[in-house]
Amino acid sequence: MEFPKELYEYLSTHTLIEVKGGKVRETFLEIWMVEVDGRLFSRSWNKSEKSWFTEFEKTGVGQIKFGDQIIDVSGRKVSSMDSIHVHINEAYLAKYDQKENRPYAEGITQEPYKNYTLEFFPNTQ
Repeated sequence: MEFPKELYEYLSTHTLIEVKGGKVRETFLEIWMVEVDGRLFSRSWNKSEKSWFTEFEKTGVGQIKFGDQIIDVSGRKVSSMDSIHVHINEAYLAKYDQKENRPYAEGITQEPYKNYTLEFFPNTQ
């Protein structure tokens, strides 16, 4: 199952998207998200112990908000050994190449961030 076409269109024209991990959080957080061959990925910038990322790790579920649409999703941590990281890095560097974003894009593509990478999936439940 794929995500709605509108989500991919939104990602192609916006640098931020909103996410909410778990089932109890009330607010969405703006994050960076990239698309690689139709697959959606995000990395936790702060790598904090209580975050959208850790809620997805604990519960496996959450929501993505783009524009006025909200969709239920599941999320799974990507193995740090997965070769997809090369393409995720390339996607971050290409999408976030604006002058103000470039230092952060270069930062988030460093080795430690592999351990904080999540792939999103349409929730089919």
